[in-house]
Amino acid sequence: MADKPTSCDIEFRVRYAETDQMGVVHHSRFWEYFEMGRTELLRRQGAAYAEIEKTGVLFVVARCAARFLAPAHYDELLVLTTRVAKVGAARIEHAYGPIADNAGGNAEMTHQPSEVRKRTDALDSLGNTTAAMGKGFAIGSAALTALALLAAYVEEVRVGQNREAQKAVAAVVSTAEKDPNAGVGTVVNLGSGKLGLKYRRGSDEYAFACAMALTKLPKDMPAIGEVVTGVTVPNPGAGEHPLGAADEDNVHHVRIQGHDVAMVLAPKASLSQYMAFYDVTLMNPKVLCGLFAGVLLVFLFCSMTMKAVGRAAQAMVAEVRRQFREIPGIMEGTGRPDYARCVEISTAGAQREMVLPSLLALIVPIVTGLLLDVAGVLGLLAGGLACGFAVAIFMANAGGAWDNAKKYIESGQMGGKGSPNHKAAVVGDTVGDPFKDTSGPSLNILIKLMSMVSVVFAGLIVKFAPRIGALLGLQ
Repeated sequence: MADKPTSCDIEFRVRYAETDQMGVVHHSRFWEYFEMGRTELLRRQGAAYAEIEKTGVLFVVARCAARFLAPAHYDELLVLTTRVAKVGAARIEHAYGPIADNAGGNAEMTHQPSEVRKRTDALDSLGNTTAAMGKGFAIGSAALTALALLAAYVEEVRVGQNREAQKAVAAVVSTAEKDPNAGVGTVVNLGSGKLGLKYRRGSDEYAFACAMALTKLPKDMPAIGEVVTGVTVPNPGAGEHPLGAADEDNVHHVRIQGHDVAMVLAPKASLSQYMAFYDVTLMNPKVLCGLFAGVLLVFLFCSMTMKAVGRAAQAMVAEVRRQFREIPGIMEGTGRPDYARCVEISTAGAQREMVLPSLLALIVPIVTGLLLDVAGVLGLLAGGLACGFAVAIFMANAGGAWDNAKKYIESGQMGGKGSPNHKAAVVGDTVGDPFKDTSGPSLNILIKLMSMVSVVFAGLIVKFAPRIGALLGLQ
């Protein structure tokens, strides 16, 4: 269908029956519009539903999205664009592998002819390849999500700083949060190059904000939580801002106790200014420590999940041997195995063995943040993202390759079953299965979970990390 249209536009007017009491199109009508557009697109392609379904192709609506600049009203002229997009390929490729694998297992358990098993093995080999491709889409999605959460983490740091500033000013001026005029112009030292202040944002609006020093503050600053005096503003501007007017980069130039200081308010600070304030560079030891911690966490997590699979497999083997000993007639088909016990071992083992790796992903970002501050967390997330992405792709491809190598030898190539090559391939497949089915897909969760935990606990890190760093001499 490369030479046929993949999109079409149709125009129609909104009918009164399609609107609600306010005259706005009801969302339940979007499905009808979708059907209109899909039918018109098929007509322009010269195809019909019945003919397409006869070939085995079925239309499945996975998502119906309506995008509009403003709500549609009665009697308005609408333009409906229907576009064909290849969005289901990744899901189909990922689901193909397990289906082919299960088909092979069913063929073997039902004692099908060898020709059936040979065909299911060929399908399973292809399924390993498609599964690896599908897992590539999954880890790519996780990487993009983690990148977005990096920006969200900076925004949560911004919120935490402003909340800290509000509490500090309220601690000095008890009525600052209730009385709009109380505490306006007050500047409080928050430590670690930060000042908390309350300022007039408009004629009748007031706001609390954290001001970050882009240059070093004087050494003889008041203690944390005390009011900063001796602040002079060379360029006061037209308002009553305690830091005066800002330049085009939202930077305020002030003099604090005789020292020139450049400051930027957290609500207006850009991403580059945040990176400069926290010194997020490769020359910062905190960032480097976070990077190494993120890389090492990926390998530690993978080793823990792979060992967990091995322990659960050993328990399963012991249970199978017990049933062969205690339940007569299993191989002859006269005895019924205890399937429920095997399933219980698998599920309980999976849940129990994942507790520690999950706690690792939860605890490490918090501990890293409390010890290495915001810069360390950003390094941790960057290291975990870069290393986790590469390792997950490697595991998906290597695991499928080992599995296919074993099937290739079992088909009679390179000595066939029982040969030294086959024994080596079995060992490789034993490692490859947890590679492609456990550790690799779990890295998607590790990357996103670390980012989410960092976002949730950003306020805690902003408040307590400088204090812990000062006690440990890490500032």
